[in-house]
Amino acid sequence: MERVSLDIIAQEAVKANASDIHIIAGAPPSLRVDGRIVYLTKFPVLLPKDTQQISYSIMSEKQRRIFEERHEVDFSIGIKGIGRFRVNVYSQRSTVAAALRRLPYEIKPMEELGLIPSVKELCHKSMGLVLVTGPTGSGKTTTLASMIDYIASNFSYHIITIEDPVEYLFPHKKSVVSQREVGNDTQGFATALKYALREDPDVILVGEMRDLDTIKAALMAAETGHLVLGTLHTNTAVQTINRIINVFPEHEQDQVRTELSFVIQGIISQRLLPNITGGRVLIHEVLIPNTAIRNLIRENKIHQIYGLMQAGQAQTGMQTMNQSLLKALREGSISVEDALKVSPEPQELERLLNIRGR
Repeated sequence: MERVSLDIIAQEAVKANASDIHIIAGAPPSLRVDGRIVYLTKFPVLLPKDTQQISYSIMSEKQRRIFEERHEVDFSIGIKGIGRFRVNVYSQRSTVAAALRRLPYEIKPMEELGLIPSVKELCHKSMGLVLVTGPTGSGKTTTLASMIDYIASNFSYHIITIEDPVEYLFPHKKSVVSQREVGNDTQGFATALKYALREDPDVILVGEMRDLDTIKAALMAAETGHLVLGTLHTNTAVQTINRIINVFPEHEQDQVRTELSFVIQGIISQRLLPNITGGRVLIHEVLIPNTAIRNLIRENKIHQIYGLMQAGQAQTGMQTMNQSLLKALREGSISVEDALKVSPEPQELERLLNIRGR
């Protein structure tokens, strides 16, 4: 059995092209490869003292104090010659455990990720709100990193990112990039957004829009002439619009619908599915609001937006999740079972498959 060392485990993760590492007492170290958990059986079963030693070895004194007070802490680390990782150390069954998300040094261009061309066009917007949504592990951070890197390479801007923690490190290119980490550089997302408006920004990235104050501040920043990119844990574009509106008290929702109808520039909702030949495939829905869609948001007819998205693929660069799934199925990249599992409209997908032949 090999000795347990995070550096060696991380090397194994890179070799296997794993997205995540799990360090949990009672099991060998494990990786998530192509969406599935795989044990590293060359390593011994980890004892509580092993998981504590590994976790404490990568934490600063401040991070240890936070962990001991709250029983969980988020941060990011770089391992020389291997890569960067987003880390969550947490307590489980009174032992220390850790989950590490791999963040490659290289930021891939949007085409290489499999994003459709209309996503790149959103990076050319000078103001408004662009949202990248999906469940945990759907590649939102990677998509946003690619968008920010493209903007930084092509425009002379000041870009401010507000993250928890800082994940990808953006070099200064044509743009200068300020990266602020919640907990270290600022108290929180809403506070950082408020002060960002005084820092001469052109583009603001909000790592997570998880509460009313942050969403309100993001809308204000988008309204006042800035391009704001953010994330939500929603599965579709329509669900995203509803989530933003429903965060606000009922008496404010009509006003929010109006504001959102003016500032929203695009919503990318995405999932990562196992590729039949290995690796993973990006499936994504893209909403690019036209006049009709903006009117539907204002008039609270949000349920009608999906129909316009279905019809708007060729004209406006929109696509629904089912259209993206159908394309991947036609290419033989994913299984029908996986497609039906994640489809927001599985009956429609089955009908499309039957019409066009499986």
